Amino acid sequence: MHTCRDCNQSFQTELALELHRDTCEKGQLFCQVCGERFREGDATQDGWHYDCPNEACDGTGLQEDLFQIDDLRTATH
Repeated sequence: MHTCRDCNQSFQTELALELHRDTCEKGQLFCQVCGERFREGDATQDGWHYDCPNEACDGTGLQEDLFQIDDLRTATH
């Protein structure tokens, strides 16, 4: 069994898991620079280096400018 690390859904094959990761809503990234949300696969070409896919944005790096949606916390006053 292969399990998605973001939503804990299980799949019979690694291929099914990889296909799911492209559409997993809990696996989306958020760019702190431009505020855009996008799939993790859209932000990387090699799985190591991440850049915001918005061409007008300079956001780079996981945990620097790009964050998992579930990692974000809202602040209230």
